[in-house]
Amino acid sequence: MRSRRVIFSPLLLVVFALAATAAGAADVKAIAAAVDAHYNHLQALQAEFVEIYHGSGMDRTEGGTLWLKKPGKMRWEYRSPKEKLFVSNGKDAWFYVPEDHQARKSAAKKLEDIRSPLAFLLGKTKLEKELRGLSLAPDIAPLQSGDVVLRGVPSAMADQLNEIVLEITPEHRIVRIILQSVDGSSTEYQFTDQKEDVPIVDSRFQFKPPTGTEVVEGELGSRLLEYRRGAILDGISA
Repeated sequence: MRSRRVIFSPLLLVVFALAATAAGAADVKAIAAAVDAHYNHLQALQAEFVEIYHGSGMDRTEGGTLWLKKPGKMRWEYRSPKEKLFVSNGKDAWFYVPEDHQARKSAAKKLEDIRSPLAFLLGKTKLEKELRGLSLAPDIAPLQSGDVVLRGVPSAMADQLNEIVLEITPEHRIVRIILQSVDGSSTEYQFTDQKEDVPIVDSRFQFKPPTGTEVVEGELGSRLLEYRRGAILDGISA
């Protein structure tokens, strides 16, 4: 018996492609909505983090503990490779490196663009609103099998970032954020041991410079972002 060849017309192939695209878009919308719903009810979050920077001819990996609490409170406590602290009580923000004996202070409202990617972790915004063209990223391998990777163009920070990549677990938790900068560098955050709505006292988000610490007031802005990406290695003195 002669085998029968199945020939697809160009129109039919276009229909299949459009159907696949529509299905992918529907999946992305469903995933984004589930992530929003997961984080929207949270009041506080604690997690271990690893921060990986690639760019300017160097690689740098740091790690520590992150605490977030509504409204607008955060504390990044770095332990390796050296101690440093970024903390905000929602009003004031401080950046402190003990070995430099210097602390920088700024109004927290001036750091909104720096914090915006982390707003996803406490449901302060919607993924589809903040990331234009949100889509699946099949070219980026997830850290764990079963996770989904999405990418989008940030509505804010367009002058600093080309793309934001999010890795999302089947439980709709964000476990990785990759920031692709306009200068070609990238900063990746990996979050583990996430503890949701744990009691976090407000005093954890306060900072009092130790005796003998020089205090410099002014905008942290891009200076903070550069330091956190590892681009400034010798302290935060101006």
